Amino acid sequence: RYENREDFAVVMQPFFRNTLLPLDSTGRPDLSFFAADCFHFSVRGYAEMAMALWNNMLEPVGEKQTYNNFTLDRSKLKCPNPELPFLFTRRNSGFGNSDLNLEKSEPSVPYWAVIVAAIAGVLLGSL
Repeated sequence: RYENREDFAVVMQPFFRNTLLPLDSTGRPDLSFFAADCFHFSVRGYAEMAMALWNNMLEPVGEKQTYNNFTLDRSKLKCPNPELPFLFTRRNSGFGNSDLNLEKSEPSVPYWAVIVAAIAGVLLGSL
């Protein structure tokens, strides 16, 4: 829809697509990333998501990271490349992605899995 626009772009930032639940040293979920309701992120969790989003915007389309590794390492925060000092869009990426398929594709997670996970979360939260 916006592919031929010079003044506007929509770019999917897939940093959360393959993210796994962060675990602590005992292999249990690391609750320091979550708020008291165990559903929303804490300040620490939002900081991790913000860094992952920022890094995604600085990666060319087709080469974007699809996960977040939930570390305390601030050195993973990327800086803009002086030779390419802009947020990447499909149009300005140009790294052999000209045949990038923008057609509708099957979602990576079936819709029913989201419903089951939401119900399970509500049940576990109420326990």
